[in-house]
Amino acid sequence: MSSSPIDHEKPQVGMHDLEEKNGLQSEILVNPELMNDAFDGENREHAMGTLEAVRTYPMACFWAFIFSFTIVMESFDMFLNGNFVALPVFQMAFGVPSGTGYAIETKWQSALFQSGQCGAFVGVFLAGPVTNRLGYRWTTMMALVLMNATIFISFFSDSLAVLTVGQALEGVPWGFFIANSPAYASEIVPLVLRGACTATLQMSWSIGSIIVAAATYGYNQHTDQWAWRVPLALQWLFPTPLLILIFFAPESPWWLIRRGRKKEAIRSIERLGNKSPQSAQETFAMIERTVEIETKLGGSPSLLDLFRGTDLRRTIIICLMYASQNFAGNLIANQATFFFEQAGIATNFAFQLNLINSCLQFVANACSWFLTAWFGRRTIYLYGTAFNVAMLMILGVCASVQQTTQTQYAQACLGVIISFVYAGTLGPISYTIIAETSSVRLRALSTGVGRAAYYIAEIPMIYLASQLLNPTGWDVAGKCGYVWGSTAIVCWVAAYFFLPELKHRSYRETDILFNRRVPARKFKSTIIDIKDNE
Repeated sequence: MSSSPIDHEKPQVGMHDLEEKNGLQSEILVNPELMNDAFDGENREHAMGTLEAVRTYPMACFWAFIFSFTIVMESFDMFLNGNFVALPVFQMAFGVPSGTGYAIETKWQSALFQSGQCGAFVGVFLAGPVTNRLGYRWTTMMALVLMNATIFISFFSDSLAVLTVGQALEGVPWGFFIANSPAYASEIVPLVLRGACTATLQMSWSIGSIIVAAATYGYNQHTDQWAWRVPLALQWLFPTPLLILIFFAPESPWWLIRRGRKKEAIRSIERLGNKSPQSAQETFAMIERTVEIETKLGGSPSLLDLFRGTDLRRTIIICLMYASQNFAGNLIANQATFFFEQAGIATNFAFQLNLINSCLQFVANACSWFLTAWFGRRTIYLYGTAFNVAMLMILGVCASVQQTTQTQYAQACLGVIISFVYAGTLGPISYTIIAETSSVRLRALSTGVGRAAYYIAEIPMIYLASQLLNPTGWDVAGKCGYVWGSTAIVCWVAAYFFLPELKHRSYRETDILFNRRVPARKFKSTIIDIKDNE
């Protein structure tokens, strides 16, 4: 690095100084030497470029990706259920006569989608207290063991009722994964990589959908039970390898410092990329400073703290971001194959199109890494939502005119475009906003409660989506664009007035901006002094 204000000569603070303070209380806010370390650590992160950060913190990026990859299991199951209801042999085994074939009844279609979400709802509420006590590593490993066990129920199910129970139980570890992954990823990477690494969560959704799309396409013309049992068995590909990898992962230094385990925090910082003792020490001081400020302001974390003072505002933003993922066309992507069939596309081509759609979502996720580097979080969210509003309304118009082969293909193409835009903008940036908005002290709890809001919104929306598309329901096909376009408008308006811009903000700066009650649209322009300890 070239010379900068952080390179000035200053007294060195050794490991002995840190060890003497190895307790829950810290003197950093009144120790000038440690405060200088904290200033330099924060300035270093602000000055660091993207490529420099990747070179300096390769292991942090790797471990952020590994934790984010746990989301692939929820994604896999969600997309698998969406494909099952379009799978001819599954329809024949568990469906009722409908027209010239069979269809899964709307109530069971909804139950298959909702059961996993109900289980995950329980999981996210358990995740916060358990993580605060055990840490991200052990909590995630425990959830992976549970995931391995619950897959057996779904795999050996012989009725929709048993399959539904299996999905509900699988949902519990999903809740742990989705609550912990964005929090862990945001805590271990430097500021400039926070957007890209938390956006990787959406890529895990796309990887899950690609595997499901490939598996169900390969088996959609089979006429025996293995057409749907083999895709279920593929879930066992993930938990054990991830369990082994995460066993060797470093714990979040933020969690370790909150627990008073400061020597372990230093080792964790060094493992994540800060090989220089001085650099590791500065990062340690920066983290400790933020943790100490939050502790003095709020004390020990509890669920009630999420709904008090300025933390209530942060909780509302997180809940709105999570819930809005259900209102801007995402449910079309989750049931893409079924949507294509209801739009008039032949079954085999619908599965092919779903595989193409999943691959395009993966490409969109990769593009989101560059978007988060070039544009602000608020900008990406607002423009992505506005574009999807337009596409959803056009989809509704296409479904409202006299249907021909051309209008059917137009609906299918619009479905792909909506999914692509969501996967490149709203989906990944939501995870970034969620991870950056919560306070460090309440992060494990706030991501859990935020995800709970997602499930509260999703469960009725899944029922609505099933009713809109199912031939035994309202059977409106592409006219659902009017519904999701309208809900997306509500999301856009809420974001315009309440969503702040947090790009390039350290967690200390974010705390100060919320504590000062700065209006959302002024976050970007407000200057925070490096010495402020509010």
